[in-house]
Amino acid sequence: MTSISTAPRPLRPADLGTVVIMSWSRETPDGDVPFLLACSLGDGEGGPEATPAAVEGLLSRSGIAVGDGVLDATGLPDLPVGLLVVPGAAALTMPGVNAQFVPTPQWRAAADARGYACLIFATRPWTGGEPDDAEAVAAFANHENTLRTSAQLVLSVRSLRS
Repeated sequence: MTSISTAPRPLRPADLGTVVIMSWSRETPDGDVPFLLACSLGDGEGGPEATPAAVEGLLSRSGIAVGDGVLDATGLPDLPVGLLVVPGAAALTMPGVNAQFVPTPQWRAAADARGYACLIFATRPWTGGEPDDAEAVAAFANHENTLRTSAQLVLSVRSLRS
């Protein structure tokens, strides 16, 4: 008799490749809103073609669904995803990922004021040039295919004091 295992395949960092975090803030009538875009560069062992499945596997292991709209994780303390912000740096942590980044001063001010940040974790690989090109980041983050195939979360901002 043959049985099929439904256990997820172990996460292999080599499948994900390089995960980058890009930060920006968007002006609204109620003040700036901090955003993060997390994505792979598509440089994993399987190349850009394998990136979507690898990222989706990473997200599902953390209890995060892709394409389900925005998940307000500020009231979900058991969700294993966190955002730690310290002077001059920040880190997105989840099982299999500890992605550190240097946020822009505008992002940091918005995150401090709001106490949360909006994360878009794309399954599509970033192939749009330099991650510090604000227009390219905005075009990628707002692209219909990126949003449709990403996980979107609102995360509480934690500091070493909280």
